[in-house]
Amino acid sequence: QVQLVESGGGLVQTGGSLRLSCAASGSIIALYALGWYRQAPGKQRESVARITSSGTTNYADSVKGRFTTSRDDAKNTVYLQMNNLKPEDTAVYFCNAIRTYWGAKYEYWGQGTQVTVSS
Repeated sequence: QVQLVESGGGLVQTGGSLRLSCAASGSIIALYALGWYRQAPGKQRESVARITSSGTTNYADSVKGRFTTSRDDAKNTVYLQMNNLKPEDTAVYFCNAIRTYWGAKYEYWGQGTQVTVSS
């Protein structure tokens, strides 16, 4: 069982920056691929950024060049640095941890943190 707790959301103006953190507990997070998702009102949850256990990253086209994800396995924490924020980035951001082990998928979600970008 993995518990994920996001922090760092808030209100920021267009062009501003925020850094989200997701603290994990309950398991060895180094074994998991970690990701950030977001959900805006009336829209489906979408993938924003992911980082594998080996450190490979990938990003949604809408955030490439603006967002950077990183992980510190010693601190059991994953980060999302968000720069040059736009109003369309406004959403609840969720942390995700996923691992496949002996054919079984283990997936966990945080409770989410609100990011609001004002124009």
